Amino acid sequence: MSGIPHDHYEPKTGAEKWLHKRLPIVGLAYDTIMIPTPKNLNWWWIWGIVLAYCLVHMIVTGVVLVMHYTPHVDYAFASVEHIMRDVNGGHMLRYLHANGASLFFVAVYIHIFRGLYYGSYKAPREVTWIIGMLIYLCMMGTAFMGYVLPWGQMSFWGATVITGLFGAIPFIGESLQTWLLGGPAVDNATLNRFFSLHYLLPMIIAALVAVHIWAFHTTGNNNPTGVEVRRGSKAEAEKDTLPFWPYFVIKDLFALAVVMVIFFAIVGFMPNYLGHPDNYIEANPLATPAHIVPEWYFLPFYAILRAFTSEVWVVQWASFLTGGIIDAKFFGVLAMFGSIAVMALVPWLDTSAVRSGRYRPMFKWWFWLLVVDFVFLMWLGAMPAEEPYASFSLIGAAYWFAYFLVILPILGVVEKPKPQPDTIEVDFEAHYGKSTHPAE
Repeated sequence: MSGIPHDHYEPKTGAEKWLHKRLPIVGLAYDTIMIPTPKNLNWWWIWGIVLAYCLVHMIVTGVVLVMHYTPHVDYAFASVEHIMRDVNGGHMLRYLHANGASLFFVAVYIHIFRGLYYGSYKAPREVTWIIGMLIYLCMMGTAFMGYVLPWGQMSFWGATVITGLFGAIPFIGESLQTWLLGGPAVDNATLNRFFSLHYLLPMIIAALVAVHIWAFHTTGNNNPTGVEVRRGSKAEAEKDTLPFWPYFVIKDLFALAVVMVIFFAIVGFMPNYLGHPDNYIEANPLATPAHIVPEWYFLPFYAILRAFTSEVWVVQWASFLTGGIIDAKFFGVLAMFGSIAVMALVPWLDTSAVRSGRYRPMFKWWFWLLVVDFVFLMWLGAMPAEEPYASFSLIGAAYWFAYFLVILPILGVVEKPKPQPDTIEVDFEAHYGKSTHPAE
């Protein structure tokens, strides 16, 4: 599975040999759990297991919830209240599912920014990165459709606003929006479509996760130094690595236990903290909420969407050059999806030969400013679409695009990186002292 030299599974008993010849599933599991892993991985690498847990958590709780949910506009809201009030443990089950989505996005954002800092997107891991971004897009779609299912006020009007964005696409927008909604407006057909896709997409996510794991097991894990594991011989590889089991499994499980303590404390004591109170009001097409906002994990991109109004010069120029085809609404849609696209293209936008941000002094400042900018945009997305928030959103959006399209390419040319360690072993011993390998 991995290009790093290591011991592979060898069946010993007759039954093991019989099964291995016909279905080498035990060998696959062994090679996965015993894969040589860079010994210097730090605590930023624990979010993979949190994400794996979240995927299982969301699928299991979702399957049970759907046993009591009715995907019809006349009964959806009442069925959710039925789950909360009448189903044994239903309120806890729903809170686990709703807050599980938030944990999923907390983990994925940390996972993405860790990858951006340590250069996990650089060769030979570009495909791994692209698959990860596809998983992220599927997560966003799943979460959005799931938010519509309770059929509260914010569910209904959030669906109306977001699906309305597709109507801004020139020439095909109106037809595309009608196809997506199943009619001229958000109604029962929309709810049924979103319910079906909300149930289907997690299975696609699970398949993509399997490919994602396969991809990085093939190329090997990145690590804080960005230096590759030596692959000349098994003995050299063992100086840079440890088996994933038991060393990193135990570390990951400990980290998962700590995260779970915090997660269950939130579910038990403040389950509605990250939700919106308007979603406890049944959907009413005749009563528009004063302030329509998506879930918190969409807020940075929602802020970018709203930042580009008809008063912004770049929007005016785009409209002039295209003869009015690109208006402010469509430009905002392009900016929102473009802000995700530039993350996907970062393997080709970052021109530095050095992988890890640990050895890039100028890069560090710009990167941490990007993190602050992301949080800033998240806050702005929850604010009303008025001044000064509109101007701040434009500044935040401008920096987001500038980081990926301008700063990263230039830094690779002008920045003078610090010396990197020759091997992972050297870095490990510099931090933790010389140790004896288990094999010795």
